[in-house]
Amino acid sequence: MSIHSTAIIEDGVVLGSDVEVGPFAYIISGAVIGDGCRIGPHVTIYGSTKLGSGCEVHATAVLGDTPQDTGFDGGESFVVIGSDCIIREGVTIHRGSKEGATTVVGSGCMLMAFSHVAHNAELGDGVIVANGALLAGYVSVGANAFISGNVAVHQFVRIGRLAMLGGGTMVSKDVPPFCTTHPLRTNKLLGLNVIGMRRNGIGREERSAVKAAFKALYHSGMNITQAAATLAETCDGGPVREMLDFIESSKRGICGC
Repeated sequence: MSIHSTAIIEDGVVLGSDVEVGPFAYIISGAVIGDGCRIGPHVTIYGSTKLGSGCEVHATAVLGDTPQDTGFDGGESFVVIGSDCIIREGVTIHRGSKEGATTVVGSGCMLMAFSHVAHNAELGDGVIVANGALLAGYVSVGANAFISGNVAVHQFVRIGRLAMLGGGTMVSKDVPPFCTTHPLRTNKLLGLNVIGMRRNGIGREERSAVKAAFKALYHSGMNITQAAATLAETCDGGPVREMLDFIESSKRGICGC
């Protein structure tokens, strides 16, 4: 264990084995830091935060501060971050805005410099959030999604598994699994994240089925509700079923082409 002499670690912090804490870091009572974590200089970790093993937190990141929510009444809430995450310079992750609520970041995530994860958001495993991207309250992001630089995601929006959001996109509707958004165009889909699907073990036949489903959903002349209902009549599972279930459960509506 290596703790810099200028770091402040309050009584009541739980530190795992082989933890490093850099200069002027401040870790507040109640925080839990997993084995092998590396905490950089000037990082602030509030007592509401639990950090899994093997995480790297770079300079000036702030984890577990109070939410930027005018309805927050000061109740106890939390941030839970999985193992092996990389949290770069200036990242902010805020705790839940209701008593007992939790903001969740899965394992193996990378949050690049100056990105923001707001209260009650939930990120699945392997999510990448690039520089300057902003995730508002209650946003949900599926596993292995990629959110490019300077993207802004409206509160309560859901981003499906393996979706890829193009740089500068403003998103106020749900993005289905495997889809890509058009850079710099609000709520517009560009196509499918075929490379991401292949890299994550989705086979050729299933990829072809997803391509056919995307064409039916967006280029058949039907609206998306009608097209999804038609596809559901013959869908027997797999990634297409995942897309259809996501669309059916949407409350904010689905991005279009």
